[in-house]
Amino acid sequence: METFVFDVGETLVRDDRYWASWADWLGIPRHTISALVGAATVQNRDNADALRLIKPGMDVGEAYRAREAAGRGEHLDESDLYPDVRPALAGLQALGVRVVLAGNQTVKAGELLRGLDLPADLIVTSGEWGVAKPSQEFFARVIDVAKAPPETTAYVGDHPAYDLFPAVEAGLRTVHLRRGPWGYLWADDPDVIAAADWRIDSLTQLTSIVAD
Repeated sequence: METFVFDVGETLVRDDRYWASWADWLGIPRHTISALVGAATVQNRDNADALRLIKPGMDVGEAYRAREAAGRGEHLDESDLYPDVRPALAGLQALGVRVVLAGNQTVKAGELLRGLDLPADLIVTSGEWGVAKPSQEFFARVIDVAKAPPETTAYVGDHPAYDLFPAVEAGLRTVHLRRGPWGYLWADDPDVIAAADWRIDSLTQLTSIVAD
């Protein structure tokens, strides 16, 4: 394997701050939005549907801009990272593997991620590219920035429909991470098992995959 490309939300970064900030903005209890995100997960729906259940017809993009204007927008710091992120990424780079972070995040999220000085060769987001998962246009960009053939590039993520299945369609190798609501819920699904080249519980297992 020459390149590992990582999803961001619930692969590298915990989403609890993200959803808590939306609950506070909408003036509802945090456990309510957590439950609705869980319901959307079980139904295999877009997690933004949780917001639209609270406020039918909600324009999520418009609400995002209103939050930013009010000084209550996106925030990321070291506490948002899962504890295995830095050692795993650094371990891969030490083995000579190219490390790319590419997920469905905003332009601002890309800036915040780069500000964390992570051990990565490239950090990009769907907002910066103008295309998002699960589109094949997104994964064509992934192949381009991987700087390696698809068969020696692996996409690492937790969400089967957004990470695993479209990556397989693009000809990439795949790693399914059992983490976050989607990762746990779909971990033992037969289609996920069949599609994943590797199934892991911690990102630090990736260095063993490369070594083997």
